[in-house]
Formats: sequence, C-alpha cells, structure tokens
Amino acid sequence: MSEIFNALPGIPVPVGSIKHSLTRMWADTAAAGGNAPANDAGKATQVNFVVQLGLQTTVEDAQEQFQTAVRFSRRYPCRVVVLCPMPDDSTEREIRAKIYGECHLGKSKGDKRCCEFVLLSYPFSARPFVENQVSICLSTDLPMYYWPHRFISSARISQFQYLLNRAKRVILDSAITPEDSLTFPWPKPEAVRDLAHARLLPVRQTIGQFLSAYAPARIIDGLRGVTLVHQPAVAAEARVLAQWFRSRLTTCGASAEICIELSERTDGISFELNFDYANSQQFHWSGDLAHGSVKFEADFGTGKTTLPSALSLLNPEAALGEAMFF
Repeated sequence: MSEIFNALPGIPVPVGSIKHSLTRMWADTAAAGGNAPANDAGKATQVNFVVQLGLQTTVEDAQEQFQTAVRFSRRYPCRVVVLCPMPDDSTEREIRAKIYGECHLGKSKGDKRCCEFVLLSYPFSARPFVENQVSICLSTDLPMYYWPHRFISSARISQFQYLLNRAKRVILDSAITPEDSLTFPWPKPEAVRDLAHARLLPVRQTIGQFLSAYAPARIIDGLRGVTLVHQPAVAAEARVLAQWFRSRLTTCGASAEICIELSERTDGISFELNFDYANSQQFHWSGDLAHGSVKFEADFGTGKTTLPSALSLLNPEAALGEAMFF
C-alpha cells in the first residue's frame, strides 16, 4: 500500500504537524501566485469525508478514486482524509502523512472554493491509533461521511468503531464489497448507503415517470411476475433494481412475494425487463448503457405505447452525493 500512498499527489509532512502544514501549504501557494483561500472562510468546508482504500485497491484504482473525491469536493467543499493501509506483512512501523489542496471558482468569479486532503499511510500494527489520528485531522463541528473502498472483510472494517459510529453515512459499493456487506450487523445499519442504488437514480426516475401515467391498480392487474435479464457488469445494479421494483409494486398493491426473476447474459443490451401478465397487458423496458438509450413498450388497456429515451448511470462523484445526502 506504500506504493499507492507514493503514487497519490501530495506534500509529505510530519504526522504531528498536519494542521500547521496545511496552513503553510496555502501560504506558500499564495506567495507563489497560485490559487489559495484568502482566509479560513474561503475554504467553505461543508463536510468531513473519510475515504479508506482497502487492500484490494490497485494503484490505478486508487488514483481514480482520489480524482473522484477531488471532483466531489469541487461541488461539496470538504476536508478529505484518505487512508492507505499497508499489507499485513509490511515491515514499516510508522504512520506517514501527505497533504494536498486545490482551489477552483464556483458559480461566480468571486466564489472561490478550496478543498483540503490529508493522506495517511499506516501499517497493521498502527491500526489502533489510526482513528485517533483521523479525529485530529477532521474539521470540528461538521458531519462526517465514511467510504471504505474495496475492503476484503466486513468483520475487519467493523473494527473501525469510531468511524462507523460517528459517520452520518457509511458509503458502500455492493458491486465490489464482500457479499455480506449489506447484511452485516454494522453499528448504525440505518446509516449504510449503497453506491449501486445511488448510480441507478436516473434509471429509477425514468421508469417511475413513465409508469406514473398509469393507475397503480392497473399496473398490478393480472401481474404474475417480473423477469430482469442483465449483463454481468451490472449485476449489482440489476439486483438493486429488482429490489426497487418489488418495493414499488408492493406499494401499488402487489403481493410482497411476487416473483422477480434475475438472470445474466453476456450479449445484447445492459438490461431487459418484462412484466408477465395473465391478461393482455404488457410492459417491456430495455436499457443499453453502451449507447445511452432506453425503450419502453407498454399496453395497459388503452393502446400500445412505445417511447425511446436516454439512459445513463450517475457518474461516480454524483453517486457519492446522492448516497450521502439523499
């Protein structure tokens, strides 16, 4: 994991002087004519955001997630703490630190927003002290959000009790987390949010808007079951979509035991959904993420309707915002 820590941007600083080093970083940036906040108010920090890069994270993946956090911080100015655990067999014994910051213009020329990053690399032997170090790095009196990325064990992550208990939201991605991550007995299960669900926001909105034109009783009249075929790359999203359909159809009056069948295919479009009716009603939805298109075909007794539309998943930084705040 030192490889990842070394590959991420930032200025190496002593662990014991992180806050002083951040102040000096901005002062040096301003002295060199670079973008820096005029004062603390210029940082406009709204939240604390802790990103923990699990042991399955590669250098390329770490760099991608770091840039996701940077783009997120441009919309929601925040203090970001990035945790880089070293492998269990690492010979290093000390926590290492780096700092990084950048400023950008907001909605107007006078709206300058700046974000700050603290990166901490730590060996397994120092794990008991990491949360204390994180607490020192956070901005006081602001909510904290925790995103463990590519961790190998839910039980192991559960040892980070300070982060899990203090976090207003714990952000997981069921597409890459262990199978038990969404059912694990986290200290605050109500705070857990799934990025796979967040990414589907445009899909859920598009389907919901289409079906809202029909009475709920009409949608479930004669409904025997639902089939959803999907590509392997969107298996997590398909599972979430199936759960969402069960919830929405139950709200419409369908049985909670209604059969929703999931299956994979390696060719064709990303998603294909069919409602199976005992009567002449029809509902078919297909989505092609590769081409950003979706097609509705429906007949709920008032004639056949065909409607093409656009399809996309939320980008990573927008999905983070959706999972955190909504």
